[in-house]
Amino acid sequence: MGSSRSVSAPGQSVAVVIGGGLAGLLAAWALRGSAERIVVVERDRYPARPEHRSGTPQGHHAHLVMDGGRRAMEELLPGIGAELDALGARPVGLPGELDWFSAVGRMPVFDSGIAFLSCTRPLLDHVVLERVRAEPAIEFREGTVVTGLLGGPDRITGLRVRPRGTGGPEGADGSFPADRSGGESEIRADLVVDASGRTSAVPRWLAALGCPAVPEERVDPGIGYASRLYRRPATASAALPATYVQTKAPDDPRFGVLLPVEGDRWLVTVGGLRGGEPGPGEAGFTAHLDRLRDPALRDLVRTAEPAGEVRGFRPGPCVRRHYERRCPDGLVVVGDAACTFNPVYGQGISAAAFCAVALRDAVTRHGLGPQAARRARRGIAAASADAWLIASSEDVRFPATTGGPSGSALRLQHAYLDRVLARARVDRTACAAFVSVMSLTRPPTHLFHPKILWSVLRG
Repeated sequence: MGSSRSVSAPGQSVAVVIGGGLAGLLAAWALRGSAERIVVVERDRYPARPEHRSGTPQGHHAHLVMDGGRRAMEELLPGIGAELDALGARPVGLPGELDWFSAVGRMPVFDSGIAFLSCTRPLLDHVVLERVRAEPAIEFREGTVVTGLLGGPDRITGLRVRPRGTGGPEGADGSFPADRSGGESEIRADLVVDASGRTSAVPRWLAALGCPAVPEERVDPGIGYASRLYRRPATASAALPATYVQTKAPDDPRFGVLLPVEGDRWLVTVGGLRGGEPGPGEAGFTAHLDRLRDPALRDLVRTAEPAGEVRGFRPGPCVRRHYERRCPDGLVVVGDAACTFNPVYGQGISAAAFCAVALRDAVTRHGLGPQAARRARRGIAAASADAWLIASSEDVRFPATTGGPSGSALRLQHAYLDRVLARARVDRTACAAFVSVMSLTRPPTHLFHPKILWSVLRG
């Protein structure tokens, strides 16, 4: 085995972040002022421009930042919205600038004061990366893979790392060979933050240290989707720049969305839950457009010139890991590594921003010690709870979904939400309330506010 050396300086407070994607970048930024040194370990090397990289295969597909996440990002990184706007990102009013064909029909168009941010994932990642890179306390270890955790069942004290491409081939699931002769080193840290995404190896590494399994929930709607970029036709209306054809439970699991993105382009994603996934390639993409319940999206795409190839993706099951219930001191898990959602609801980026806010609040108040990690884990669990409830409750409406909540209380919830959505189609107050909950600016309990309840029951 190669020599092991520590790269942390004695007496220096150190935090290390596994993964330099969006969740990792926001987490690193949240640690400023609480750690003297913040090390971001990223297995890829970042492109010089906003381009796709292998570590974010979902980056080719439609992404948006819900209004709640947009506000959280602006709180963390003041002025980030203006930077993105200057580069072509587009705030889209919801429902005022969205042609939205819901499960009950076309939704009303009006200004609710709520908007989501639409741009390509590479642009969003790049703008945040450039801001984070400018912080002197944050350093990046690009082209570096993590091979395990340091510490034991009671406390995590750092990472083992090595340069990517040494020590044998790396598995797609994040596994590594036993031979670590490629210059392994250690990073000792007061706090380790896992932001390595849905393929996180931390549960396996914790098991190797003798830690009991972290409790988790799983819901698998079997989602698959495909995306393509188009050049926006000059004749396209600017009044409704985005289009969304929603699924309809229980018999139509297909959806399609068109989002305006930088470069005067459209990003079109079509997909479906198990049994409604698009077929491969351009033929499967086109056939899926033809099968959507409303022809609006299909008609728009037929007038547009493709600006890229069709790319498919299957993200796998949705998992919520309850690190707030069982976790060694010194470890915090954020983003998709803690909770992965069905991408159709557009919650992932917003949830990552909420995690970063919870982490910032915890370390600002308690430093990098065990109390901070415990508080951060509780805050992250709370920040993900509403989004998980919304997504998992909707996923189980489709009979092919495995896992998820069930029971009479859920059936009552579905019945009430159906009435809310039906009322939202004709009542702006109900629609604004529904939009605020889906945009993660209000909790689901807001739909039971007396004003909303009266409108729904009266309707």
